[in-house]
Amino acid sequence: MSEFDVVGRVEKGLLVGGRWRPASGGDVFVVENPATGEPLCEVSDATPDDALAALDAANAAQRSWAAVSPRRRGDVLRRAHDLLVERVEQFALLITLEMGKSLAESRAEVAYAADYLRWFGEEAVRIDGSWKVGQDGTTRVLVVRQPVGPCLLITPWNAPLAMPARKIGPALAAGCTAIVKPAPQTPLTMAALAGLLAEAGLPDGVLNVVPTTRAAAVTEPLLRDGRLRKLSFTGSTPVGRLLLSRAADTVLRTSMELGGNAPFVVCHDADVDAAVDGAMTAKLRNIGEACIAANRFLVHADLAEEFSEKLVARMATITVGAGTDPTTDLGPLIDHGQRRRVADLVDDAVTAGARLRAGGGLPAGPGYFYPPTVLTDVPAGARITRTEIFGPVAAIRTFTTEAQALHEANDTEFGLVSYLYTRDLDRALRMTEQLDTGMVGLNRGRVSDPSAPFGGMKQSGSGREGGNTGIDEYLEQKYVAIDTGRVGDGAR
Repeated sequence: MSEFDVVGRVEKGLLVGGRWRPASGGDVFVVENPATGEPLCEVSDATPDDALAALDAANAAQRSWAAVSPRRRGDVLRRAHDLLVERVEQFALLITLEMGKSLAESRAEVAYAADYLRWFGEEAVRIDGSWKVGQDGTTRVLVVRQPVGPCLLITPWNAPLAMPARKIGPALAAGCTAIVKPAPQTPLTMAALAGLLAEAGLPDGVLNVVPTTRAAAVTEPLLRDGRLRKLSFTGSTPVGRLLLSRAADTVLRTSMELGGNAPFVVCHDADVDAAVDGAMTAKLRNIGEACIAANRFLVHADLAEEFSEKLVARMATITVGAGTDPTTDLGPLIDHGQRRRVADLVDDAVTAGARLRAGGGLPAGPGYFYPPTVLTDVPAGARITRTEIFGPVAAIRTFTTEAQALHEANDTEFGLVSYLYTRDLDRALRMTEQLDTGMVGLNRGRVSDPSAPFGGMKQSGSGREGGNTGIDEYLEQKYVAIDTGRVGDGAR
């Protein structure tokens, strides 16, 4: 299928109550191809009135969807999984065109997203409760779990299929209806997923989609409306803080998957080659535009030069280019602003005394490309050590003691993921317990798995997505006290 065909077949409007329609104000916005900087198409730009119409539809469908049997809800998700697997090439090309990653990575994202739909389709039939005798013997305690209600799901641009699937899967499995606000950089993949779910049998109004460039204005009336009962957001920590403050007014249930500043710790007994392999995965996956990307490389002084040399050599093998080229390893960053931000962080580090070992600089030509970059001797005060890079830049610092490594790894407001390389079992157990992150990659540069709870500590968010507990974020517990008419202790 050609690029023109795959974009042309995707709906460009809003999905409200099962019908695709233009925005009420008639406005549109342009979706760019980051490999060229050229427009792909125009998409309807939702207004606050459109958002409220979507909530009307979600609220109207809530009771009937919650009443659908768990098996039937799971079957819809399983059919969507199967359709997604059948159409991997179509979805992969769409992801690459609007987000930039290579086709190989886009295919991996399609598989990853499909796995979430399958996982939560299976979890739908495992929603349980409990029954027990009250402590005084006169009552029975019944606990049931019910869908929380209409949800607002706000998804980022860096994984335009996987992030919606990770939220939509548990919401639908639990019996919740949803409004999805995709990132304006990548709305096409979400529109294609919504169409696929409808084809899989999802009833009208259960899933609504409102792309917009006016996120604050569009979400504000939803957050103030008491019919909305759940907010799930993946994005930056500053925006997450703002949404949490607004959610407080109606005491919304919230799930927040926010920013990261992942340390990648290489101890003196580590397998250097394995650590370099893991570093390539943890740093360059998704062009480095991932909240779980390795951000700060902390390497024992005894291994620092060997590790750096081998990492530089591996970075030199990476082919940078348009994601649609099958020879490409690393695509462009999402837009001009993100590329400028990454370049500024590198320039600041070099000015502060860091040594540029590979990459750096802005390549000529169209698109938002940035080369794989390695910095060593990065000073503690450099901005690149304190903020999320979101680009293909490895910033290396050294340590000499385990205590020093742990202190520096934990010296951040973020706590999403950390990576640790060591061949000493005692050290591995000791350090993983002391790392202040919700996830740890131990001798492994990849941590994402639909069967595992994904989420962070501190200002990296709250709640978990995936795993056996992922569906809990979309369920309320209801306790029913049953009077048995019996007396307590000593009854005859």
